Amino acid sequence: MTHPAPSARQSGPDRAPAPVTLKKSGPPRPLGPRVDLHTLSLLGILAVLVAVGGITEPEAFLDTGNLQLVLTQASVIGVVTVGMTFVITSGGIDLSVGAMVALASVWATTLATQEYGFAGILFTAVLVGLGVGLVNGVLIAYGRVVPFIATLAMLASARGVALMITDGKTQIVTVTSVLDLGLPRSYVLGIPPLVLIFAAVTVAGWLLLNRTTFGRRTIAVGGNAEAARLAGIDVRRQRLYLYLLSGLCCGIAAFMLIVLSGSGQNTNGNLYELDAIAAAIIGGTLLSGGKGTIVGSVLGVLVFTTITNIFALNNLQSDVQQIAKGAIIVAAVLVQGRTSPRAET
Repeated sequence: MTHPAPSARQSGPDRAPAPVTLKKSGPPRPLGPRVDLHTLSLLGILAVLVAVGGITEPEAFLDTGNLQLVLTQASVIGVVTVGMTFVITSGGIDLSVGAMVALASVWATTLATQEYGFAGILFTAVLVGLGVGLVNGVLIAYGRVVPFIATLAMLASARGVALMITDGKTQIVTVTSVLDLGLPRSYVLGIPPLVLIFAAVTVAGWLLLNRTTFGRRTIAVGGNAEAARLAGIDVRRQRLYLYLLSGLCCGIAAFMLIVLSGSGQNTNGNLYELDAIAAAIIGGTLLSGGKGTIVGSVLGVLVFTTITNIFALNNLQSDVQQIAKGAIIVAAVLVQGRTSPRAET
């Protein structure tokens, strides 16, 4: 009697086990930020600017006080840029950041607020920033208003409310503990407190974007919102959180600006939206969303602040400075258009 041949799926004692393919594991993911070509190029540009400043005005530019001033000025717009980086990475835009800073700064420096001292000013500035960010987030995420339109409307509204509060006048801060933060005696190892705040916000922003689920969801929403929704991400809630984060950063920046200027004015934060967007773009954050870099944004802020300082020390006109900034922005966008994978689709 002929027996059927054993099936290929049968296993027996004489059958050799199938070979097991081991997946090679790569090196562990570094804990720190990866330095890419774009970051290195920004560091090179910054080094060139420092060299130019050192050559044209060596005594003034390389003075310790001037370098502290550059870092302090970069700190205020830098905190705003961290929040802007998250919004742009998600595929959105926030044109109201400058107006938010103005509104938060004047609301926090009214006579009624200053009666509560340091805590009252800080709390009010942060709360106003969060409140305006909440309105933006609700309009965009749940009202389905285009981010450009919603934040443009908020820009006008917040500026108007700030003007109404101040009646066009400058509100002088009289709280000594707030003013002391801007004095040299408050420096920590020669570092101004505002720079330390900026550093803390930068580190927190980098960890949030690169090491948390929140950051991965932000990138996913910016890359493809519909695919992110199908993957189980609540896109509307994520966008709401992002505009809240932008408002929080503006509130912190408003308090820093109060410390720096010792006053609250409805003109505070003028053109901050353009500076923050420009810094994020030249830092490597895609304007179309899906990619963001906190380190690059910070370097972009430092590049623009250094350019401003060099122009001021050399008594060059501000219009030339604006032209230079505009040229840098256009160049950065052109480079992004050539290097971004989306440019080919």
